[in-house]
Amino acid sequence: MSAGADGSGGPEVAARSGEGSPGEDGFVPSALGTREHWDAVYERELRTFQEYGDTGEVWFGEESMNRLIRWMQKRKVPLDASVLDIGTGNGVFLVELAKFGFSNITGIDYSPSAIQLSGIITEKEGLSNIKLKLSGFHICIDKGTFDAISLNPDNAIEKRKQYVKSLSRVLKVKGFFLITSCNWTKEELLNEFSEESLYFSLLPRLECNGRISAPGLKQSFHFSLLSSWNCRI
Repeated sequence: MSAGADGSGGPEVAARSGEGSPGEDGFVPSALGTREHWDAVYERELRTFQEYGDTGEVWFGEESMNRLIRWMQKRKVPLDASVLDIGTGNGVFLVELAKFGFSNITGIDYSPSAIQLSGIITEKEGLSNIKLKLSGFHICIDKGTFDAISLNPDNAIEKRKQYVKSLSRVLKVKGFFLITSCNWTKEELLNEFSEESLYFSLLPRLECNGRISAPGLKQSFHFSLLSSWNCRI
């Protein structure tokens, strides 16, 4: 999905307050939470790339992307581990992963233009190991997708629940979920994902390790929050 994409800056997604009436979860419904918005964004970026060769900006900035990669390297994640980039957008993060040697990487996005753009960019880079896969990932990465879902005008609360359930299906047992958010605090994110059994750690600026468990669940997942990006408007 596009809001986790490597597009324009993360603060664009921060919309807890401002014009409009907040829902019961505190979010003001926004076009940023709709597929139509991101289709238009990536149709424009696709034309720009075709005309000028500009791949677009990096979602949350290059430093955020580099921090994710450093985290993976520090924990000695195998280069053949399966990695899923949720809301890949222009695929720039996939390109960086490939340059660092990761060989089993996949990007997903619900915008056809984003998939087309990322495909052209990865092809230009000469990368053939980037693919689409629906389950069994060691690492899943979200760079704003959950934020955008939270802004969907059509029952955002239920869509967030669907997101969490979908994540639990595609993430391997003892896999890692890395999320960068500018709309949610650490405590709120942990609460949102508490319906699944998750190990979590907050990095890199804060040290916090623990576990969330839910009765009756057979699986457990690592949850890693890449800072909580306090940039609400």
